[in-house]
Amino acid sequence: MAANLPTSLVATLVRGTTGISSTPAPVPPAVNLQLYDIENCPYCRLVREALTELALDAEIYPCPKSGERYRPELVARGGKAQFPYLVDPNTGTEMYESLDIVAYLFEIYGQRELPLKWRVGGLQKFGSMLASAPRVSRGMQARTGRLPEYLLELYSFEGSPYARPVRELLCELEIPYLLRNCGRTELAEWLVPPLRQAFNVTPESRLENRRALQAEEGRVAIPYLYDPNTEQGLFESAAILDYIEQTYGG
Repeated sequence: MAANLPTSLVATLVRGTTGISSTPAPVPPAVNLQLYDIENCPYCRLVREALTELALDAEIYPCPKSGERYRPELVARGGKAQFPYLVDPNTGTEMYESLDIVAYLFEIYGQRELPLKWRVGGLQKFGSMLASAPRVSRGMQARTGRLPEYLLELYSFEGSPYARPVRELLCELEIPYLLRNCGRTELAEWLVPPLRQAFNVTPESRLENRRALQAEEGRVAIPYLYDPNTEQGLFESAAILDYIEQTYGG
């Protein structure tokens, strides 16, 4: 994990605060959104950043290169293997094209004007490509993994350098999961967890996912993985990566 972290930090720095802060959507979907996705795809990243910024959860169906679990399903639904692909069971909408998906999310669930930064689509795509570069092929190529019976749940936010390696591994193993977005809504949440504990700071987040994690586990740290198949819950990237490899790796 130590060797994995520096390039993940670079990817986060390239995108600045995008995909870190959240303003909860006033109308959250009643049924989970579904996203066919490749973790290190720069276009998929844009959609996941918007999901974080709107604090929207989504079921992620990983489609890495050479993947055989969800790629055929996507082609059957949309007609081509192009990513990202959003399925919204609440409205019956299914769509390709990252910036179109971002605009749709802000219109339907954010119920507000598309933020200025998202209107400069070409710049966002270029920045996301730069963020993908340090990670090279991580989260891109499929390898053998076992399919869990129930969706894993990952508490994450897109810009977290610690959550990124976990999402990459889930993508490579083609393990679907429920992404529970935990972006930051309060200034105190920018303090790293050890500092929060040292100064006895417990931010009152506006996000239900953060409040639920605090209530269940007594603290909030990203990433956090819950596996309903084994009833295991884990903090810390390294521990989560080991668990996934041992439990679902080929």
